[in-house]
Amino acid sequence: MNEFDLIRRYFSGRGVRRDDVPLGIGDDAALLTPPPGQSLAVTVDTLHSGVHFDAGIPPADLGHKALAVNLSDLAAMGAEPAWATLALSLPQVDEAWLTAFAEGFFALAERHGVQLVGGDTTRGPLSVTVQAQGFVPQEKALTRRGARPGDHVFVTGSLGDAGAGLAIEQGRLEFAGLPADFLLARLHRPTPRVGAGLALRGLATAVIDISDGLAQDLGHILTASGVGAVLDIDHLPLSDALLASGIDRPWRLAVSAGDDYELCFTVPADTGLSVSDGLGCPVTRIGHITAEPGQRWQDAAGVPCEPPARGWDHFAQGEA
Repeated sequence: MNEFDLIRRYFSGRGVRRDDVPLGIGDDAALLTPPPGQSLAVTVDTLHSGVHFDAGIPPADLGHKALAVNLSDLAAMGAEPAWATLALSLPQVDEAWLTAFAEGFFALAERHGVQLVGGDTTRGPLSVTVQAQGFVPQEKALTRRGARPGDHVFVTGSLGDAGAGLAIEQGRLEFAGLPADFLLARLHRPTPRVGAGLALRGLATAVIDISDGLAQDLGHILTASGVGAVLDIDHLPLSDALLASGIDRPWRLAVSAGDDYELCFTVPADTGLSVSDGLGCPVTRIGHITAEPGQRWQDAAGVPCEPPARGWDHFAQGEA
């Protein structure tokens, strides 16, 4: 099977067909028609075997995750997903692998109305690069730079699950059964909080998706906004599965492990945001923004806690 046969069989003509794509896969470039009055949000992520995922990951899970991490970036901008491109580097053509990968990718794409409009394939070490594009009304995009002293800090979902799933996958945590399956699913099949991002337009003062660990990603908001934060470790949302794993001080995974793809956001204290205000997922208040720079972690009694490890940094060779 040559490159063009591969594209036709597994990727061309599949999934969502959007009216704003007059020309998709099959030419030298796609032709796209952004709607008037909208800004185009663009993001790209590359996943390398042995760096971002284990070579033994189920291919359907990899297809899902490759798109999900990009949709999570769009969610953090308050953007509605629309289009994606996909570049695959494959050591060999494995038809069963490609079938499963495409199924995982297109299932998530259809769920969020995303059309695959182009891409590339090449022979080489296994890696996946996805670029995703979405729309947000002009002047309505969510960014990292609007947090102000007094704002409340929230996160969606639960934190630390993917870190525990990675520990299971790498044999560093002996844990089995349904809770372990849940943690592995949180690692391999993250849920991009697209609906929450859309609902936060006009409410949140700053937003970021949690890909590299809460402490590190919240730090980007604090730096961009020129503020600090006080965080309560006893308020961190931890899943029943993580608590059942027996991990010592699981809050540290919640703070530093990364790969959760939840949203961390700030809102003014007087907005009255509650967990049921249309975000479509659980949200938890974990602290507040201060004028004094830096992160100060404490328990519910106000006792300072040991500073957590920082999150993922590719060029520092992992967690610092």
